[in-house]
Amino acid sequence: MIYLDHAATTPVPRAVAEEMFRVLTEDYGNPSSQYAYGRRAKGLVEDCRETVAQALGCEAARLFFTSCGTESDNWAFTAALWQNRRVGRHIVTTAVEHSAVLERCRWLEQDGYEITRILPDRDGNIPAEKVLEAVRPDTALVSVMLVNNETGNIYPISEIAAGLGAKNEKTLLHTDAVQGFLKVPFSAKTLGADFIALSAHKIGGPKGIGALYIGGRVRGPRALLPGGGQESGFRAGTEATAQIAGFAKATALRMENFAENLRHMAEIKAYAVERLGEISDLRFVARGTAPHVLSVSMPGYPSQNVVNELSEAGICISAGSACHQGKPSQVTAALGLEKRVAAGVVRLSFGPETTKKEIDAAADALRLHHDTRFPML
Repeated sequence: MIYLDHAATTPVPRAVAEEMFRVLTEDYGNPSSQYAYGRRAKGLVEDCRETVAQALGCEAARLFFTSCGTESDNWAFTAALWQNRRVGRHIVTTAVEHSAVLERCRWLEQDGYEITRILPDRDGNIPAEKVLEAVRPDTALVSVMLVNNETGNIYPISEIAAGLGAKNEKTLLHTDAVQGFLKVPFSAKTLGADFIALSAHKIGGPKGIGALYIGGRVRGPRALLPGGGQESGFRAGTEATAQIAGFAKATALRMENFAENLRHMAEIKAYAVERLGEISDLRFVARGTAPHVLSVSMPGYPSQNVVNELSEAGICISAGSACHQGKPSQVTAALGLEKRVAAGVVRLSFGPETTKKEIDAAADALRLHHDTRFPML
């Protein structure tokens, strides 16, 4: 199998799986238990928190484990809107966010919130000025992702953070950094966001574990889950120690070769652009600068048909975000692409393991599909 869908999820290295197995079979104590075995598990959780926090560039006390990036995004909204409940009921976001953010905004509209959704330009870019222009005295929250999961565009979070101080110092800033963590260089300190959402399974960790950074401007964040007092009393529930250990191990592995991983993925992406550019009529969609995501379109060839045919050949690519489950993508819609182009968009995404040989196989398969199938749209 050739796997070119690392933006959907990533393969788990053996070292990560082995660390999780060790914790499941040896360090399975409840971190809330007061005897030595429980304290040992608690120490493991805190060591893992420190590992992920160091990679993010923040204090460990400001990093909280969650079940996934979606939960982290939703908790950020809960905390921000509670703190700014007297500021107003206006939210600024973009039309190309992950479904976790867009769906939460739709829910909030039903509760009387006003949502301003910023459209990207045809290249997928969203300037900081465009976001800041939409901020008003009653804006409680700005939510802009760091890296778009379908186009690879990197958004100017640090510029937005700096501009918010002058526009409305009470407005809080959230960024979904699930596609950016350990894939583009940044740190919590330089980014300047009040909330940063992460997910382990995008960097070689297990599914079912994520994290949320909560910055110093957030005053005693609104608890997500009341209960037994875990995660400093803000998210109750027995800690998923094995998943947390897997998250930390994956983080450590990525950090060991961080610069080399970025260089390799950028090289692979450049090679993919070269090879795919040989296919007549193929269009590149919003060439974002993140090194691991590349979207293209074969106008007139329905993307799901292309995905299915490549799957039969043992090649995994996607028709936009995996979270859409076959539904049209809000990202391609927001880009204002022609109907035939939008319907043919597929995404290739890469990891440190991706090889040029795999790119060759995908390019050959796409060329074959193009040469032997008649457009249907």
